[in-house]
Amino acid sequence: MSSEQYINLLKPLDLGFTTLKNRVIMGSMHTGLEEVKGGFHKLAKFYAERANGGVGLIITGGIAPNWEGWVKPFAAKMTDKSHVKEHKIVTKAVHEAGGKIAMQILHTGRYAYHPMSVAPSRVKSPITPFGPRQMTTWDIKRTIRDFANAARLAKEAGYDGVEIMGSEGYLINQFIVKHTNQRTDDWGGSYDNRIRFPIEIVKRVREAVGDDFIIIYRLSLIDLVDEGSSWEEVVQLAKAIENAGANIINSGIGWHEARIPTIATSVPRAAFSWVTKKLKGEIDIPVCTSNRINRPETAEKVLADGCADLVSMARPMLADPQLVLKAATGRSDEINTCIACNQACLDHTFSNKTASCLVNPRAGHETDLNYFPTSKPKKLAVIGSGPAGMTFATIAAQRGHDVTLYEKDKEIGGQFNLAKKIPGKEEYGETVKYYARQIELTGVKLILNKEAQIDDLENFDEVILATGITTREVNIEGFNHPKVVSYIDVINGTKKMGKSVAVIGAGGIGFDVSEFLSVKDPEHLPSVQEWLAEWGIDPKNEARGGIEGVKAQIPPSPREIAMFQRTKGKMGSKLGKTTGWIHRSTLKRKNVKMIDGVDYLKIDDEGLHYRDADNSIKVFKCENVVICAGQISLKNLQQPLLQLKKPVHLIGGAHIAAELDAKRAIDQAARLAAIV
Repeated sequence: MSSEQYINLLKPLDLGFTTLKNRVIMGSMHTGLEEVKGGFHKLAKFYAERANGGVGLIITGGIAPNWEGWVKPFAAKMTDKSHVKEHKIVTKAVHEAGGKIAMQILHTGRYAYHPMSVAPSRVKSPITPFGPRQMTTWDIKRTIRDFANAARLAKEAGYDGVEIMGSEGYLINQFIVKHTNQRTDDWGGSYDNRIRFPIEIVKRVREAVGDDFIIIYRLSLIDLVDEGSSWEEVVQLAKAIENAGANIINSGIGWHEARIPTIATSVPRAAFSWVTKKLKGEIDIPVCTSNRINRPETAEKVLADGCADLVSMARPMLADPQLVLKAATGRSDEINTCIACNQACLDHTFSNKTASCLVNPRAGHETDLNYFPTSKPKKLAVIGSGPAGMTFATIAAQRGHDVTLYEKDKEIGGQFNLAKKIPGKEEYGETVKYYARQIELTGVKLILNKEAQIDDLENFDEVILATGITTREVNIEGFNHPKVVSYIDVINGTKKMGKSVAVIGAGGIGFDVSEFLSVKDPEHLPSVQEWLAEWGIDPKNEARGGIEGVKAQIPPSPREIAMFQRTKGKMGSKLGKTTGWIHRSTLKRKNVKMIDGVDYLKIDDEGLHYRDADNSIKVFKCENVVICAGQISLKNLQQPLLQLKKPVHLIGGAHIAAELDAKRAIDQAARLAAIV
């Protein structure tokens, strides 16, 4: 799609006192840099790159208005002039890069990870360990003043606006919903009373900052929790927020505790923009839509269809800071697309690590990971074009090295070519497309269908082995039985699978294979309507919370599946922190058996014989057994190269194959390519 076809996406938005240069907002994401030593200088570099990349407005990660609202002890807050000085570093860098930036004011309420948390009522969150203290009337009024004070200080720090975080189940949302607000005073009871808190906050913030300052209100349009807001209540609040002085309403989708995925790879692109469209006709101020909009083509369609006035793209700006610029200059085929894996962004955030990006390890590390032109060009051979090999080859070539990339198969991609075939992981194919284009742009010499031999490598200065892994054989009697199949053959479709399957291994590959086998047609991409039905979401958003009384329509698995693991305990315990529950839930809903603490005895014509955790010998009768029980590194060329005194580097699976880890592989490859 050429730049002329992004007519809606690139159109300026006039807010009266200021103009956004396009319709793209970089949505709020906490990076973790807010709390580290020298973090604001790192944040300045991080946000300035996105401003240089053309985004219309940046929204920071959540900044607390007081210490009770901290995400965790000593998290970022805006309460006095000492904080203003730090934030000026960020706003100055963004403005010098030609961008605009707003500070998100976030009070976590009962979602806080500290024992001093407060909430409208003493109702403990299911996702945090601490029960909150019920706020007094004085606490409520003080907190409203603290929001206004944080906004006033944000303006003093040079921000162009603030976003008031009123969704995702944080404090403001907790006041709005009956389940978390059980008060009987003027701040609880009737809906009019429960929405006094957000309305008063917006009013007081507007009084504190004047008319020439952007106020965005993040409003939960569909809570996806029991006893959530009705649509009529959402509209009533939106109109009240508009009247209170907000300039933009940004859509919030689902509470963090909701057991429905909202941003994972398996969620269809723009799956919730229809909700924003429903609100757009009810109010006069601009409305921003969010969630799983990762490409400019998707964003343009959302805007062209009248679903919103703006689009929020948070994680896509981690993946590619130049997303908007590339779209505007007709280079959308060069965009490094967010695959919504959450492995290096949200999983890091919720593990107290710096947020980054699996497909772009520079994100969050702009001050310490840079790809400067080399002063000593080398002739480099890269063996293997999986995630590690593709990353190293393209970055090294970009820096000025002469790079030849050998691939024994007919196409690049390695394990990503398997991953993209798993239902809900189709986006992984976008990364392969990105690297294919980068190979063209950087001049990497690509040799396909060629397994490099030692003679091929004699004339190179250095060799990088990115040869990946091979499956590990398991020590089970009957391992070579005809019904035993490797996961690679299953996913590639080279072996036809029966109606009953045992999956040995419950790591990431075991879960992927089980999901692949549990759908009738793995190549079918569910429509938004099909996906909403499967998760029990009202497609008209007329049910309270979007889910009350709605029955999930789960397509049955075409075969009986049982997953086994030797370790006793929760299956998939090493899956992603923010996505593991989705995979477990998906398979349980398909009636996949999960059997832990087993000893494998043998595989024969009858099936898989095992001893269970209670020491009982059992057999799972099945037509096939799929082995997903580990991998070993492929590094056959290492010793011959060392004997030739040829410098050799191992990256990705060739380096460590304990777990297939694309995040580690890509990061390792990028860091080596930056210094080689």
